[in-house]
Amino acid sequence: MVHKTFFASGGAVALADLAVRCEAELAGSGDRLISSLATLDEAGEADLSFFDNPRYATSLATTRAGAVVIARKHLKLLPDGLTALVAADPQRSFAMAGHILYPGALRPQPISGFEGISSRADIHPSAVLEEGVTVESFAVIAPGAHIGAGTHIGAGAAIGPGSMIGRDCRIGPQVTIQHCLMGNRVIVHPGVAIGQDGFGYAAGARGILKSVQIGRVIVQDDVEIGAGTTIDRGAIRDTVIGEGTKIDNQVQIAHNVRIGRHCIIVSQVGIAGSVTIGDGVLVGGKAGFNGHVTVGDGAQIAAASNVAGDVPAGARWGGTPAKPVREWFREVTLLSELAKGKSSQRKHDDR
Repeated sequence: MVHKTFFASGGAVALADLAVRCEAELAGSGDRLISSLATLDEAGEADLSFFDNPRYATSLATTRAGAVVIARKHLKLLPDGLTALVAADPQRSFAMAGHILYPGALRPQPISGFEGISSRADIHPSAVLEEGVTVESFAVIAPGAHIGAGTHIGAGAAIGPGSMIGRDCRIGPQVTIQHCLMGNRVIVHPGVAIGQDGFGYAAGARGILKSVQIGRVIVQDDVEIGAGTTIDRGAIRDTVIGEGTKIDNQVQIAHNVRIGRHCIIVSQVGIAGSVTIGDGVLVGGKAGFNGHVTVGDGAQIAAASNVAGDVPAGARWGGTPAKPVREWFREVTLLSELAKGKSSQRKHDDR
């Protein structure tokens, strides 16, 4: 199959200029023009590639890339004649190159390629749309909604009554946003649901009685929310997603949750009601949080962990139930050694 990219290049850039803009040091000729990104084994002379793992040393040795972003500690693996952009943080420098070479891939673009208000969109007369808003076909903008300048509303999206979307946001196709106040430059990928009921019931001998959920969802500036994620509105207090936080696909965030600024939450995480997460917290995929726990600033939670109690600021926790990583590793090692010992004993007894 012929390789096809769906993103146009922003234009060729000389390596010398690219090195400066990517906070890297040029090692080799700076005259070559770079117009694209590619893996080591697929790259050609106009491509920039990336190396940060010795497992791929063979691919590095045979690559035809025009240049490669690499850490100084790996320069000994660089083949003769290959130009390098030597970076203190190769991953960040390569990401910066992506911003330069493919600016159109940074935020979702209208599915139709159309800008402006589609005649097939349903916009209530009381809704306010500032200058430069795009609303694609079959989107619904409800009474009293407010959409900021430069925001794109994708095909089939629904913005509920009174909700406010800030400026320069990207709302993907089939997104539902209700009972929400959203800041500027927010990216919401397809299929996200924001502001629906939280899961709240009073259960007893007379049955299960639904609790009202009258809070809001507050999404601050520069948040990104991955496809299929659900964020429930608050029961009484608001659900809050802090500035600059990045949420992966298929994450569940329950009512009253408060997530701080500049957090990273990886796919399939589940956060139960009234959890408080501080600033700069990193959460690995498939981690789960019991209700009402607090996670301190800068903490890290390992993938597939179950957080049942409060986590101190700056701590690294993992396991089920989650505990300090060193303690968790000691337990895993002990269990492994016990299992091996019992296995050896069984083999001895079978003789």
